[in-house]
Amino acid sequence: MKAVRFHQFGGPEVLRYEDVEQPVPGPGEVRIKVAATSFNGVDANIRAGYMQGPIPVQLPHTPGIDVSGTVEALGPDVSAFALGDQVVAFLPMTAAGAAAEYVIAPADVLTGVPKNVPLTDLAALPTVGLTAWQALFDHGRLTAGQRVLINGADGAVGGYAVQLAKEFRAQVIATASPLTAVRVKAAGADEIVDYTLTDVVTAVTEPVDLVLNLAPVTPEQLAALVPLIRDGGTLVSTTVWMPAPSDHERNVRGIDLFVRSDTDQLADLVARVSTGELVVDVAQRIALAELPALHAQAATAPLPGKVVVLAPSA
Repeated sequence: MKAVRFHQFGGPEVLRYEDVEQPVPGPGEVRIKVAATSFNGVDANIRAGYMQGPIPVQLPHTPGIDVSGTVEALGPDVSAFALGDQVVAFLPMTAAGAAAEYVIAPADVLTGVPKNVPLTDLAALPTVGLTAWQALFDHGRLTAGQRVLINGADGAVGGYAVQLAKEFRAQVIATASPLTAVRVKAAGADEIVDYTLTDVVTAVTEPVDLVLNLAPVTPEQLAALVPLIRDGGTLVSTTVWMPAPSDHERNVRGIDLFVRSDTDQLADLVARVSTGELVVDVAQRIALAELPALHAQAATAPLPGKVVVLAPSA
């Protein structure tokens, strides 16, 4: 089968589109015929060797932690799924990923998918959708009527975070650029701060209950967001390479978010996509052979949005 792998850590040039042996599922596992995976920033960090502590992968490694596809083979002791079932999953981050024609996945991370959504597009959902959900509700404890500032709302996670926060009847303040403001507004943001013209710290004049930071900020910029939060509120940040600041005197919690697999949450997100409550936003679709070039592009400039990577047979 075809796959994209890297045999050593480094820049995008270490990625190879090559022939590899088709994997065989073990106990509790299935083999998925991949429809698509997607690009996430963590893929580049793993490839570069920056994540060897929290995400120790064995070389050669196939990236791609999101997958949508069809169950093609069952390992022993798998009864929850059958051959031909269409599924989506957030794959174990240390295992071989879905930038390939086939991938092995534990059956307990799989979620079935509806027929009314393109299977390939669902590969854009797991990592960023779960990140948004866990940031807002597991860690941020967001409830109806609260105010949330989403800093970096124009990224892939931000789009889902805006949609979910509005669905739960929160008031959403979102930062975006002029090029992305229309999309962020369409996702449901009540107020948009143009971060190219305005400092978010001065633009937010009333306290918020939750700050969700998704932007690549400095420690000083992150700390400057804390005074915007009311007493007892929360700052959740995905910039896990720096500690999220807190204010213990005002009981403001700072939380570093590292997304985790949760099949119940993913099933809920998929159901919301099926009913139209949640919109999957795919900016670009590319062939698997183009993935090395996409890594190179992402290393030099922000991508236009969520990019889905199609398997050769998709």
